[in-house]
Amino acid sequence: MGFSLNAFEPVIRFLPEIPRPARKVELRERFFWTGLVLAIYLVMAQIPLFGISVVAPGIFEQYEFLRVIFASRRGTLMELGIGPIVTAGLIMQILVGSRILQVDLSNPRERALFTGVQKLLAIIMTVLEASAFIFGGQYGLLDLGVALLVLAQLIVSGIIVLLLDELVQKGWGLGSGVSLFILAGVAQRIVWLSFSPVGPLPDGKSLGAVIAFGQALLAGDNILSVFVRTPYPDMTGFIAMIGVFLFVVYLEGMRIEVPVAYAKYGGFRAKVPLKFLYVSNIPIILASALFANIMLLGTFLWNNFNRDNSNFLLNLIAKYNVTAPGAAPRPLPGSLVYYLSPPRGPVSVMADPVHAVLYTIILVSVSTLFAIVWVEVAGMSARSQAEQLIKAGLQVPGFRRSPKVIEQLLNRYIPPLTVLSGIIVALLAAFADMLGALGGGIGILLSVGIIYQYYQILAKEKLAEMYPALGKLLGQE
Repeated sequence: MGFSLNAFEPVIRFLPEIPRPARKVELRERFFWTGLVLAIYLVMAQIPLFGISVVAPGIFEQYEFLRVIFASRRGTLMELGIGPIVTAGLIMQILVGSRILQVDLSNPRERALFTGVQKLLAIIMTVLEASAFIFGGQYGLLDLGVALLVLAQLIVSGIIVLLLDELVQKGWGLGSGVSLFILAGVAQRIVWLSFSPVGPLPDGKSLGAVIAFGQALLAGDNILSVFVRTPYPDMTGFIAMIGVFLFVVYLEGMRIEVPVAYAKYGGFRAKVPLKFLYVSNIPIILASALFANIMLLGTFLWNNFNRDNSNFLLNLIAKYNVTAPGAAPRPLPGSLVYYLSPPRGPVSVMADPVHAVLYTIILVSVSTLFAIVWVEVAGMSARSQAEQLIKAGLQVPGFRRSPKVIEQLLNRYIPPLTVLSGIIVALLAAFADMLGALGGGIGILLSVGIIYQYYQILAKEKLAEMYPALGKLLGQE
């Protein structure tokens, strides 16, 4: 038996909110607001937290790959990034998918309540995650006054990020702030790991994989040395990044076309395109959020209650080994956090193939589960799509105009596509990580999906401006 969102309405009224534009915002103006939001994010990602000294690696830095996904930056105002927003979305989707939360997203009032509760939950998650970072040992031992000061900075920054995302989503900008920040973070990381001139490193070359490759050619060194440079970026990771990127672009363009007809136009035939990657990168985002919060909880428990790895039950969740004074603790085999972190590169896979296999199985399972849940929650199920097609005046050729008929037809495609897309995106992410792809497997998948999303938005906006009569058909005001 579910519960209603009405009880949260008095609290939601007091939450900060960005108003929707009262007029149609021109494309040029939306570009300006999108650029401004991105600029604010980049500036915040460079401003260090006041009161701490970021010298030694933090306790959570063994999960650096998650920072790419959550667009966060170590020791800055963007320490939490979009983590609280994504986590709040994950929790709300699970509540709706499990029917614990009863909400009709087709009802404008209930949809507004759902959005408000999700915003409230994001603020709560900001407080909880900031507290876990501070009291979990991310910045070492802090005096209470300093800890509260850092906590206040993280909470205010988290709320600003939430409002920036809302500003973009409500029509002032293009796409969403979350997508924008992820893409910026992944792009920055790929460019840095490919072309960074920092060095020389212990292998005598610069950090950037492409720069190191050029240095090896000029020096006449063994070219194979720049294809495997563990733990530094190498050409294997660079080539894997390009290969996975192109393959995902190809998959994004694949469609399965379902034949339908317009009832009002003499049975005029048409086709409804269903993406092969039906749920796109949503399952990977939700799986990453789940993994990140389990890891955050694990490191918090280990740092406060099990630093000597003597508690058997806590060891099942998180067990670490500090290899050197001041170094970040590394997860040890046998703990859950170890198997939730991807193997980075072929050397890691060969060193512990069991880790690679178990990580892949867990990622595929969780991604598939979230794909199924997301389809139901987001109104992408066969039943929801059938109702939308009926409202648009479509029907299956040769059958009477009924949502049941269209639902039966769509059930041949949507459930298999849902499961397949959940499995494929997870396998691609795991495979890219095992090859050490620059930007990380999940980061590359998210980038392709976001770039494709912006391409569709811009194409839609330009078409609406060129042909204003199509505005209503395209959903433009």
